[in-house]
Amino acid sequence: MKRILFLLLFLPSFSQAADFEWTPRVQQAYLDIFKLKLNKGRQELAPELKTNGVALYLDDYADMLSLLLTEDRKAYESMEKNGEKRLQQLEDMDEDSPWNRCLRAEIRLHWAFVKIKFGKEVPGAWDIIKAYKLLDENARRFPQFTYNKKALGMLHVLIGSTPESYRWVTKLLGLRGNIQQGLQEIHAVTQKEPLFRTEAQLIEYLMQGYVLRLSGREVTDFQKYLAQNSDNLLIQFFGNSILMKEGHGEAALALAQNHPNSPEYLDIPFFDYHIGEILLQKGQYAHAITAFQQFLKQHPTGNFVKDATYKEYLCYALAGDEAKARTQYERVKTIGQAHNEADKSAQKACNAAYQPLTDPQKLVLKARFAGDGGYYETALQNLKNTSEAQFSQPYDRTEYNYRKARIYHRMNDFVTAIPLYERAIALGEGQNWHFAPSSCLQLGYIFQLRNDKAKAKSYFEKAISFKKHEYKNSVDGKAKAALTEMGY
Repeated sequence: MKRILFLLLFLPSFSQAADFEWTPRVQQAYLDIFKLKLNKGRQELAPELKTNGVALYLDDYADMLSLLLTEDRKAYESMEKNGEKRLQQLEDMDEDSPWNRCLRAEIRLHWAFVKIKFGKEVPGAWDIIKAYKLLDENARRFPQFTYNKKALGMLHVLIGSTPESYRWVTKLLGLRGNIQQGLQEIHAVTQKEPLFRTEAQLIEYLMQGYVLRLSGREVTDFQKYLAQNSDNLLIQFFGNSILMKEGHGEAALALAQNHPNSPEYLDIPFFDYHIGEILLQKGQYAHAITAFQQFLKQHPTGNFVKDATYKEYLCYALAGDEAKARTQYERVKTIGQAHNEADKSAQKACNAAYQPLTDPQKLVLKARFAGDGGYYETALQNLKNTSEAQFSQPYDRTEYNYRKARIYHRMNDFVTAIPLYERAIALGEGQNWHFAPSSCLQLGYIFQLRNDKAKAKSYFEKAISFKKHEYKNSVDGKAKAALTEMGY
């Protein structure tokens, strides 16, 4: 309670507007909801929902987190009108408070993310535009209102990372901002708003991890941040995802297997999916299959169903069980949906008639997964007796060079990685595979690190120039973010 009272003293004077009060009860609810103790947080909010706009906003925050992290379509269908109802209530509250437009904007963002998650991209995009307009107006009316910078800064980063081919759309819609501006705004919240510091820090790490890149020092700082917030399930979930992305398989596995899981926390099925991925990287195929099956049992529809099934196929194939591998390969074609890049990639990989993997293909896959998890010695051991000449198909030759380059790149052996990336580009030019554009992106990063801006710029622009491949959105976004970071 002392902590809550301390934080209340340091909230900006804006917070005391009659319709928008961060009372001790509301502050405790916020902290619980942020930790994914959603039922507890909602109970704390209940007495203030009719009169306090902050309570309405936090109730909506709980809805968003629940829907995004469980992907429960029935719950979505029963809750999808909640946002508009809360917006109507907020519109009747004090318009002279900076909290009014700001919280309305954040509710718009909540439902934008939810709609996009459930396949309603166009309505979700319009909610983002409406949120931006509210936040931008609020910033002009109340320039000293720091909290507004949390959501506005995030939007400025995302707008700034928009690929060049879509920049005309953001300009036409009046959406302006750049990455550095956005990061500075989010950082201002971490410095000036004690209550919201931890959430703003998480947004900083998410922007760095998914839009830009985390440096080695930033990964170390992030791991300290995770240790300091071990009881926060939301932070641990995103921590698990980012550590996997950064190739820290062992740390990610420990986190996924030891996350807070008492009944007061939201149950998130995606931890099992992540555990399955890491065990696949480690070559523990039977245990990986068990984890994927547990995920699919809890989450039989929606995102990552195709990908989890595809990875079950890979586990069986790499373990030498051809009958079960074929069964899972065929299932990928008929189950789940292909909205995100992982599921699109799984669908594409299984479009052709089933063919057993060759021994060289198995070695490349084992090396790829081991490298992705940070198990570099295992990865190189798998590639020890392979060469490009062992592959008859152009696709396989291209993948071989790209996967080998990624392993050496992750080991900071740029001298070995560069010609392998260049070979992947040469082999993949004109194809709709992601290996060539992904190689361009990675070469851009290498030359950016070497401070060779001309070469980095050339490779980032070339990465964007590839027209069709399953990772185009993410490759283009990362390349654009890097160009912006370099001042282009």
